Amino acid sequence: MARVTSLDVRDVRFPTSTSLDGSDAMNPDPDYSAAYVIVCTDEGPDGHGFAFTIGRGNEVQAAAIRALAPHVVGRDVDELCADLGGFYRELIGDSHLRWLGPEKGIMHMATGAVVNAAWDLAAKRAGKPVWKLLADMTPEQVVGLVDWRYISDALAPDEALALLRDRMPDRGEREASLLAGGYPAYATSPGWLGYGDEKLARLAREAVAAGFDQIKLKVGADLDDDVRRLRIAREVVGWDVGIAIDANQRWSVDEAIAWLEPLREFAPSWIEEPTSPDDVLGHAAIRRAVAPLPVATGEHVQNRVIFKQLLQAEAIDVLQLDACRVGGVNENIAILLLAAKYGVPVCPHAGGVGLCELVQHLAMFDYVAVSGSLDGRAIEYVDHLHEHFVDPVVIRDGRYLAPLTPGFGAEIRPETLAAFGYPDGDVWADAPAVAVGSAPTAPRPLPPR
Repeated sequence: MARVTSLDVRDVRFPTSTSLDGSDAMNPDPDYSAAYVIVCTDEGPDGHGFAFTIGRGNEVQAAAIRALAPHVVGRDVDELCADLGGFYRELIGDSHLRWLGPEKGIMHMATGAVVNAAWDLAAKRAGKPVWKLLADMTPEQVVGLVDWRYISDALAPDEALALLRDRMPDRGEREASLLAGGYPAYATSPGWLGYGDEKLARLAREAVAAGFDQIKLKVGADLDDDVRRLRIAREVVGWDVGIAIDANQRWSVDEAIAWLEPLREFAPSWIEEPTSPDDVLGHAAIRRAVAPLPVATGEHVQNRVIFKQLLQAEAIDVLQLDACRVGGVNENIAILLLAAKYGVPVCPHAGGVGLCELVQHLAMFDYVAVSGSLDGRAIEYVDHLHEHFVDPVVIRDGRYLAPLTPGFGAEIRPETLAAFGYPDGDVWADAPAVAVGSAPTAPRPLPPR
């Protein structure tokens, strides 16, 4: 009888601030990081997951994950994998830890990391990638994975069951289409705010040549810069390629409405995170004012309840769930079901380290079993740090190819854990110790790719 023997948690950081990868109006110098967890078993395989952060504070996120060890260590692996819905509800139901949320902040992200690691473990034991493990479940099994508290006024379990049953007859056809042609992607790599004009133009040109039909640019720091950069991008990619714009929560409501007016001439595909992710009514007001420019948000939305309200208030045109922001696979299933009920397309957030590897599974499950559609949908793609994963994403002609390796794709290579472990890994060893809350210290540069 296999049992969980330990919860191994690592602080892993990549010095992306040295090249300004990931830079935007609110986060000018991120160091992409993972509070990485391994659910270790005595018979193997192990389950891998993580919470994504951008540097300082990653040690706090790692400590939050360790606080969940009593719920995991010593469990029977077969029982754990057979009841992932019950496991998820147990973690979010811990009354002591719930007091720190509830269902938001670092404890909820910690829950997501452990839940995702459990899904990685279950999928490996089943010999399937997570998207396929989910797609092969019955509608009743999928509905049983969700915590329906707080959202049943918008979507009742019986409604979700009926929706999933309606998708059943054509599941096989959509799965075959996915395996043959992949899932649409769009490229964010050209648009980081810290990149110069020449680099922006070069990367935009390369993205189109690689088959992407949409790119994304960061905006919101300086209006004149935004106009200039969007003009450069349009000159490079033309008018047949979409350009989404992302303010990363930079503006107040009135400021967002005013700032977006001069950007309309560039026909943005959407405006992403125009204001605080908690401001449901603010998003609704912006959407009404800037229509028909679509409004997108989701990467920082903290739980299914806020997503429910965004949909009920008709505040967004595009929903951008994140694999590591909420409570893992289970809560993201609830969000996918809500989006399908309200007819809002899901274009997942996938910047950062490892987010592309994870979120592709959720989008592909959504296509096969939930929404049944690719209309208006694409997964974000950022060309950073994939080489550090055992099963990295594969992009061909601007599309994600469906992963076939069992698991969730979250496993980081052992040599990466050794090199980028903080603060003792080889990359960080020469940097002076950084106290919590102090200014960052430059590490060794990233090794060449």
